[in-house]
Amino acid sequence: MRWVDIPRPIVGLSPMADFTDPPFCRLIRECGGHAVVFREMLAAEAIVRGNARTRESLLFGEDERPLIQQLFGSEPSSMAQAAAMVEDLVKPDGIDINMGCPVPKAVSNFNGASLMRDPEKASVLVRSVKSSISVPLSVKTRLGWSRPDEIVDFVRRLEEAGADAVEVHARTKAQGYSGSADWAAVRPAAESIKIPLLINGDITDVATTQEAIRFSGAQGVLIGRGALGNPWIFKRIESVLQGLEDPGEPTLTERLRVMRRHAELQIERYGEHGLVQLRKHLPWYFKHISGFRQYRAAAVHVSTVEDLDRLIEEISKVGRDT
Repeated sequence: MRWVDIPRPIVGLSPMADFTDPPFCRLIRECGGHAVVFREMLAAEAIVRGNARTRESLLFGEDERPLIQQLFGSEPSSMAQAAAMVEDLVKPDGIDINMGCPVPKAVSNFNGASLMRDPEKASVLVRSVKSSISVPLSVKTRLGWSRPDEIVDFVRRLEEAGADAVEVHARTKAQGYSGSADWAAVRPAAESIKIPLLINGDITDVATTQEAIRFSGAQGVLIGRGALGNPWIFKRIESVLQGLEDPGEPTLTERLRVMRRHAELQIERYGEHGLVQLRKHLPWYFKHISGFRQYRAAAVHVSTVEDLDRLIEEISKVGRDT
């Protein structure tokens, strides 16, 4: 895979900690579409130390490609070593560096969005990782630490350091996930570099995809929370962008079938405990089902396949009655 060869506009799944794991990525593929999949971030230090759980998290199926593995860390040598190990172990289609995570645990150790406060350090990090791998390197970041205009100089430096693409969440670190994404603030950055820039933030459907691209001038989008409980979103967006008819919202029956399939993939990957891990996904499915908000509370108590099947049967009966 080369970023410059991907047809525009590019559509991708944004990396989300605890969400963009193998079962969810496989589910998205089964629901159609050709989105570039970004797997959840992994700590470079844990990979270098040979942490078994982290290495297990790296594994993926061929049906998940094109797949980008995101790493986070701030020490150039360990990041470079981790990236080289990931490429050797699982051969992803690309490596992505997290320079945008705003949570205290990340920024307190000068990881994530903290790297925006030291563009020179960020550049050294990109150069070090770039020199250790043969696959494309991208960087996910934000508008800035506190000001939205910080992104322009920052992406220029990333490009000069060797990044093949950048993804910009259209909020500052100070905003976190609050307020609205400022798509227009990304345009000066998109126009200042030659490598692809993808925009992220508040993109939840076909309309917001088109608006985000129009306001930002970006070459594509990354969809995060808009894909949760909504794995069909990529096929719908790609269809419209290609001038085809929107497949439309799935039926209740289809939603419940895919939710059940998600459970099967969880068990296949994690064993019976996978259903407990699935709880964080289930409320998102109900968010997209009008009139079924009352079932969200029951969903977070699902522990077995039998629990889930009873819930699906009850919802199906109500759906038929209405």
